[in-house]
Amino acid sequence: MIELSGVTHHYNGSDVLRDIEFVQAEGEKRVLLGCNGSGKSTLLKILAGLIRPAAGQYRYRGELIDPARLKDPDRNRRFRQEVALLFQNPDTMLFNPTVFDEIAFGPRQLGVSDLEERVQHWAATVGITAHLKRPPFGLSGGEKQKVALAALLVMEPKLLLLDEPTASLDPRSTGWLVDFLADLPVTTLVSTHNLSLAPELGSRALVLGEDHGLVYDGAIAPLLDDLPRLAAANLVHSHRHRHGDLEHRHPHVHDW
Repeated sequence: MIELSGVTHHYNGSDVLRDIEFVQAEGEKRVLLGCNGSGKSTLLKILAGLIRPAAGQYRYRGELIDPARLKDPDRNRRFRQEVALLFQNPDTMLFNPTVFDEIAFGPRQLGVSDLEERVQHWAATVGITAHLKRPPFGLSGGEKQKVALAALLVMEPKLLLLDEPTASLDPRSTGWLVDFLADLPVTTLVSTHNLSLAPELGSRALVLGEDHGLVYDGAIAPLLDDLPRLAAANLVHSHRHRHGDLEHRHPHVHDW
């Protein structure tokens, strides 16, 4: 479903991604790990067709994704319908007067005949039916995240990209999202730096290093046991602990 080859990107002359190569099969659930600033958000935006990489190629289901192809109305429409990106901050995705209109916005652009049915289905699925007539801006962070998610899923995407989706959620909302994504029959790539959640979000991991290159692509279980590799990617840290007169250091994961 996803194939990247030599993808590089930079801002103001500084590398943000460097020579990224990986493939992801249809139906696979993967986790994108990396410390803040490693390039996770930029990579997801490239996969969503929002940014053109400075170098390299991105193919979605075998088709090269570049500005020329996305200028074709039919190809652009199909790609935008099949590939969805949930931003870390849901406020950046909400702009309609009511929750109903927010979820209905995409289907309205497509002119679907079952708009009401789709909106009601996804509102019920994520648990926001009671808020359909409310403006989305007055909802809690977790509720806004559900509205933004429903507004993507109502388009019935085949690839769902999620950028730090639990960063602003409380424990209950985080648990709900993890369970929801596990049951969702859609290819997913979820970015996080929360190592405790990572194995719940996918069975394979991609790790971006501080040099903005891909430093790991494989099963997540052995990665979580490889403390030197995690430390090199700035995903664990070490600090002093005191127990009475004794003092020692050991690694800790960056879970917050």
